[in-house]
Amino acid sequence: MNHTLRATALAAALAWSAPLLAQQGQTVKIAWIDPLSGLMAAVGNNQIKSFQYVAEYFNSHPELNPAGVKFEVQGFDNKLSPQETASLLKAAIDQGFRYVTQGNGSGASLAIIEALERHNARNPGKEVVFINHSGVDPDLTNAKCSYWHFRLDADTSMKMKAMTDFIQAQPEVKKVFLINQNYAHGHQVAKYAKDLLKQKRPDIEIVGEDLHPLAQVRDFAPYVAKIRASGADAVITGNWGSDLALLIKAASDAGLENVKFFTYYAGVTGSPTAMGAGAEGKVYTVSTSHMNLPGPIGEISKGFQERTGSDMYTGSVYNTFALLSGAMAKAQSTDPVKVAAALEGLRVKGFDQEIEMRRDDHQLQQGLYMALWSKATPQAPYSMEKTGYASHPVKYFGLQETSTPTTCQMKRPGG
Repeated sequence: MNHTLRATALAAALAWSAPLLAQQGQTVKIAWIDPLSGLMAAVGNNQIKSFQYVAEYFNSHPELNPAGVKFEVQGFDNKLSPQETASLLKAAIDQGFRYVTQGNGSGASLAIIEALERHNARNPGKEVVFINHSGVDPDLTNAKCSYWHFRLDADTSMKMKAMTDFIQAQPEVKKVFLINQNYAHGHQVAKYAKDLLKQKRPDIEIVGEDLHPLAQVRDFAPYVAKIRASGADAVITGNWGSDLALLIKAASDAGLENVKFFTYYAGVTGSPTAMGAGAEGKVYTVSTSHMNLPGPIGEISKGFQERTGSDMYTGSVYNTFALLSGAMAKAQSTDPVKVAAALEGLRVKGFDQEIEMRRDDHQLQQGLYMALWSKATPQAPYSMEKTGYASHPVKYFGLQETSTPTTCQMKRPGG
């Protein structure tokens, strides 16, 4: 009788544990679709290497990978084009990819959202999930929100909320010049900057505003001349990649003194070198992370720099794998339909804090840092692009402080 009971108990235990290990050892292929050519190629090459490096790290650190899956990432060059993005997405789906990530250019993000809405509706059983690592147009989780889209970066409004909270306490900032790329993200940065500064610091004057073509300008000297002529004491810009590196270089070359730059992407490839010693104490960045964080992300950042000679500045890469592995463990499956459902409302430990994928709109809820470009120190030794400098946090805004409301009316499968 005892033998029978033990056998029954063992069988029940095995039956219970088997589903928990259903995804163990499976390979999860992720299609990375972003620029690998043109002026933004340096950013894309850094990020594809970041995704592949962090995938390796999660594959070899089971304590971070509760699903026990093996992640693989393959790159596709979209040339920063929404049209090319849609074409490559179809090619990736045809090759069997069920997960896709992208982030450079919200226009490309929208192209993926629209294509997946059609594909997933027409192809039940072959659904694809989109992990947006850096496309930050707020519309993507508001009017244009999609059940199949999950954004891991803080959107433009969240970052501008934190940035203007910080500026509000800087009485020396009185005249602001806005310069941004002429596409959705740049327009949103300018809009939110004007709206929020009017609320928080109505005494601040917007003394100039410019929009320029995305990834086409090679000489920003004329724009810097406008900034100087305006009398601005601060610049707000959402520029990224070559458009920020060349802007800062032009400002340095022109000897633009006593002007603070409030940026979104000063850590991105090329910008640290362009800033160098001349930008010390002048350039602020609002970001989800910084380069001197402790724990696994600190180890990853150091290892990535040692292997590639570059900085792993896209913190959402780490959160991509933390969220996917957590959702796959919760769903006991790698099926995108089940994983998407598990991602909704999921809370996991991110690279330095607990994060939550908000169910209402699939916008990740997380804290933000305001950081200032300054010398590396024994307490914060990381040196970006080997310049001897990095962006060091001067203010942290917690999850509750950065959260913004949503107008998303989520349409879920099956009504």
